[in-house]
Formats: sequence, C-alpha cells, structure tokens
Amino acid sequence: MTTLKTILVDDEPRGISSLQKLLQFNCPEVEIIATCNSANEAKEKINLLKPQLVFLDIAMPEKTGFDLLNELGEINFEIIFVTAHNDFMLQAFRFSAVDYLLKPVDDILLAEAVKRASKKIEDTTGDHHIETLLHNLRSKEGGQKMKICIPSLKGFQVVSLSEIIYCEASGNYTNFHFANRQVICASKPIHEFETLLEDSGFVRIHKSFVINLEHVKEYIRGEGGTVNMSNGHDVEVSRRKKEIFMERMKAFYKF
Repeated sequence: MTTLKTILVDDEPRGISSLQKLLQFNCPEVEIIATCNSANEAKEKINLLKPQLVFLDIAMPEKTGFDLLNELGEINFEIIFVTAHNDFMLQAFRFSAVDYLLKPVDDILLAEAVKRASKKIEDTTGDHHIETLLHNLRSKEGGQKMKICIPSLKGFQVVSLSEIIYCEASGNYTNFHFANRQVICASKPIHEFETLLEDSGFVRIHKSFVINLEHVKEYIRGEGGTVNMSNGHDVEVSRRKKEIFMERMKAFYKF
C-alpha cells in the first residue's frame, strides 16, 4: 500500500487527537508525519518535511489557514480543509473543487476525501484548485465574480462564472458554452452543475439547459418560450420551467 505523508494542522489539541484516531481506523494509507497547533509551526514543518497531504483547520488565532497558504506561495501538496464556516465559504470550496470536512468530522466523508486526494496526487490534476479557491475567497460579493474548476476528461479547466453563457446536457456529460472560447465538455451530468450554480445567477430552464441570467439578451413568448443568449444562440424554455425562469429574471434584474 502506498502511504500518504500527512501533516495535521489545528490549534485545538482535541481536534488533532480526534482526527488522528479517525484516520487510524479509516485511512491506513495515511502516515502522519507531524501535527501542528499554529500556522507558523505548520509553515516550518511543511517546508521541512514536504508532505503530500495536509489537513488544514481554517479558524486559528493570529493566522488563519488561508494566511498560511498565502505565505507558502507554491502549493505542491493536496489539502483537505477542516471547517465550521458559512455558506459563502462552502460555495467557494465547491466551485474550486477542493475537499472540505465540516466539524465534527464524519468518518465516511473523511475516507472519501482521502481517496480523492490520493487520486489527485497520482494524476497531478490539482494544480489550480487552491489558487482558484483563494481567488473566490477574495471575491467577497461572490456571484459572477467567482471562478469554477470544470472537470474535463483531461483534468480541470478554470473559468470565471461570468464567462459561462449556458450549460447543455449531453447524456452523463455537460457542455459549457462561452462567447470567446471552445465548448468545454465536463465529465459530470447537468443536474450537478444546476445545484452548484443555482445561487450564482444561473437557472435551469429546460431538462437540457442551465443558463446564465447575465447573458440573456431577449425572451420570446411561446408555450414555454425561447431565450436569446449573448452569443446569438436561442435556447428553449420548457413550459414547466417558464414560471421559475420569469421569477428568477425579475429577481436578478429587479424589474
């Protein structure tokens, strides 16, 4: 079994002790090479020991987990955040495709997060995840200012939400349409992106389409109707989704 050299960072000794026990029972591949009670100590140990995986608490006195990441510069290890934070922060995590665990840590979710981290280490596909997360956290207003990691067959592509015109279902995949770039085929079904994007100015208007309300140019009445998007494409509104679409348009544009 390949081991993962791992550092635990949490200012609360009980938090570290609890996580150690959970990892011991559920994740035998994890080799804990150090535990740290502060960001400064973690910075020193990370630079010295070169871990593959770091469990990082966010809310620590003096310096937060994010302060630590900004000070480290290059991030050449995987991170699983441990947090009890608000909805905006969790949205930033989800858009960035980074793993996080809510306190108290669930053992099943812990094991799944470690498996994903191990796969990312093998595939080396996690390069842009942390910088995307830090960008999103700086975008305090959230919404269209944030970026999203779109999983493709090659790895991940990072795009601004404001660049996405609409998403189109293609079986178990989703095609992302943009104004000035090629279509990206994402390796997840459209319902997953519907859930992810619904609080950021996107709405499902048809079984096959999730649109960005910022890119709506015109609505043409009909049984369900048709929406003309900023790239000139017409997208059908299903009769069942028409009312939801109109409500979201009124809320988004305040008319």
